Amino acid sequence: MTKLEIGDTAPAIGLKDQHGDTVRLSSYKGRKVLVFFYPKASTPGCTTQACGLRDVADQVGDTAIVGISPDAPDKQAKFDEKYSLGYPLLADTEHQVADAYGVWGEKKLYGKTYMGIIRSAFLIDEKGKVAQAWYKISPKDTPIKLLKALQA
Repeated sequence: MTKLEIGDTAPAIGLKDQHGDTVRLSSYKGRKVLVFFYPKASTPGCTTQACGLRDVADQVGDTAIVGISPDAPDKQAKFDEKYSLGYPLLADTEHQVADAYGVWGEKKLYGKTYMGIIRSAFLIDEKGKVAQAWYKISPKDTPIKLLKALQA
């Protein structure tokens, strides 16, 4: 699992969103983008993280917010509708993008080891470079760290 560093070129993204449209990172060129990876739609931690970002969306200016999980587009759509998230939720069902960002890895729960998303977030600058990389970020810290990074 290779971790991205500040200054690295952000790996390409081309995934279906909750509406079935393909969203590409390259379409945000000229804008900052927060790309956050979460394990599973509608679970408590992921809901806290996604709603926290929804709640600060009016404070991030032109910065786009994009969520990615292994959930299928229909699950992403239900998550978006239930919590009125209002930003793209991408389906990385084969975890290829998660692999590229170094967030697909071994996890442990109740003594059981399995592979899954390691909750992480990345602020990508206007030129497609990694401006911030937060691996193993807590759900509550995601919006706080985003706002702080944008103020710097």
